[in-house]
Amino acid sequence: MARSITLRGNIKAPNFDVEDIFGNRINLRNYRGKRVFVGFFRHAGCPFCNLRVNKLESAQAQLKEKNMEMVFFFESTKMRLLASKYHTDIHTIPMVADPEKQYYNLYGVENSPMKSAKSHFMSLIQTAIKAKLKSLPVHWMADNESISTIPAEFLIDENGVIRVVHYARDLTDELSTDLITQFAEEGLKNRVAGV
Repeated sequence: MARSITLRGNIKAPNFDVEDIFGNRINLRNYRGKRVFVGFFRHAGCPFCNLRVNKLESAQAQLKEKNMEMVFFFESTKMRLLASKYHTDIHTIPMVADPEKQYYNLYGVENSPMKSAKSHFMSLIQTAIKAKLKSLPVHWMADNESISTIPAEFLIDENGVIRVVHYARDLTDELSTDLITQFAEEGLKNRVAGV
């Protein structure tokens, strides 16, 4: 099933006002004045997503210095994420459980059995090995987690406007760290210049 909507750049980002897995209130409007990376991932045991989260977490300090924040959404339940030591250790980045996919739907995150199957066939074993070597969680889905969710990433400016939309073509397709860093740096330059 394809996503019902597709967001594009240069529009106001749909607001979310949710609790993260630790009970902290996360409202996108409260990030005004900062640039924000919003990532929609699959389930807590997905090696593709956990490698991506690991890479983003490694860049967090550098991005924070550039006035950029991150918010991660997972389709897993809060209990499932809280049961994962890896995910609870990432307590400095808000992690939101959205098992009903309310915000996935709001942001037009795609479900594609075909893209998922192709990614699993082409690179699941190598990806799972890489994740295991980094001690990242790798396990099958549970509850209502879906094998066909395709990740999506959004870069939002300090006024709450989406500037970059990235609906992944497959489970390994992601925004480059360089692009994310450049986006953060542009926001910092604008802030210094008083733009």
